[in-house]
Amino acid sequence: MVKVVVIINTLISLILLYTAWRVWRLRLRLVRITNWLILTERCSHAVLYTAPEAIYIGQQNIHNLRQTNQALDIQIQQLRRILGLLVVGQRFWRRYFRKPRLKV
Repeated sequence: MVKVVVIINTLISLILLYTAWRVWRLRLRLVRITNWLILTERCSHAVLYTAPEAIYIGQQNIHNLRQTNQALDIQIQQLRRILGLLVVGQRFWRRYFRKPRLKV
């Protein structure tokens, strides 16, 4: 009877030792994963920390470019009108004030 109890206790001890060894390995794996996640978070934080300011500056630059483009569009429209008037004036000049060529 004592032998059976000793054998059962030994088996239980071996099972618990194996379980403790597996838990220890799982803990080490979790520590490595945790360290990797912490490092990843630090790197992404370093990269993305200035992102909101960069986005804001980009939006401001786009706004300024749009303002500049609006002013340039107005100038282009004025130049097109002026060139249109010059073309009309040139046609008018050619039609009414140009000397006829003599045919030889």
